Amino acid sequence: MRNWLRRIRGAIGMGFTWAAAWFAAGFVPRWVFGINSDLPFPLLFGGLGFIAGVTFSGLLMLTEGRRRFDQMSLPRFAGWGATSGLLLSALFAKAASLGWGDMLAIAPTFALACAVCASGSLAAARRVARQELPDIRGDTAEAKLTAKEKRELL
Repeated sequence: MRNWLRRIRGAIGMGFTWAAAWFAAGFVPRWVFGINSDLPFPLLFGGLGFIAGVTFSGLLMLTEGRRRFDQMSLPRFAGWGATSGLLLSALFAKAASLGWGDMLAIAPTFALACAVCASGSLAAARRVARQELPDIRGDTAEAKLTAKEKRELL
């Protein structure tokens, strides 16, 4: 039961992380292109980023559940991110009743955005894991047993 709760918490955390990144990206249409809409783009992109992050996390749990981050390659991780982006674009197109032309424009955009977020997530996770590991570069020949350890060995 604890394992499932930890996975659910991780999926929600991934969703919030991606939502923050997509929220920031939502400012680009307003600043660069001067586009206004009824629903502010940062809010729309943030919600889509949350759904994309949770979808990616679920897809990753189903496919790579037993592997650690250091056992996964960056291209494979990005591939699963792109797959979750395609799933998100299908869901978005169905909910918004978009045609095939709009679907063909949105699908690669979501796939690319999710692949970039997945790659960034793996890079950040590897960096955190590397910082938590102790420095093991020292010479192990200099290591000495304590008196208690010597008695236990004999």
